[in-house]
Amino acid sequence: MAEIVEADNYEGIITRIEHKSRKIESLLKQYKPVEALKTALEGSPPKTKDERCKSANWIVVHRAIMAIKDVDSLFSALDPEYYDILMKYLYRGLSTGDRPTCDQCLRIHEKLTEKAGLGCILRCLADTVNTV
Repeated sequence: MAEIVEADNYEGIITRIEHKSRKIESLLKQYKPVEALKTALEGSPPKTKDERCKSANWIVVHRAIMAIKDVDSLFSALDPEYYDILMKYLYRGLSTGDRPTCDQCLRIHEKLTEKAGLGCILRCLADTVNTV
């Protein structure tokens, strides 16, 4: 069973997310959206149950997802180790009901499913411990 982060570590997680957010904004200003997405996905806090941490990280990942213009080139540069966590964030994006977010998540979902296969979807939906 995954180890759950203790309450006193939440502030540390939020601080790391804020640092990551600044780095992502810098990458986006340099027109490096794939690097921004990689950075957003790295160190995602799936082992915490604190919704503040999950929401803060979702905002960072959402910013990077929405900056992706060329979905085809995304997967030529994104390592397979990121596929499952990206799929989890795509479903979180779809759950928002926001039209632009849903449209972008569906575009990426289609390409990700082609690249990673149906197993990526099954792993994402079956993992109830490491939620985003």
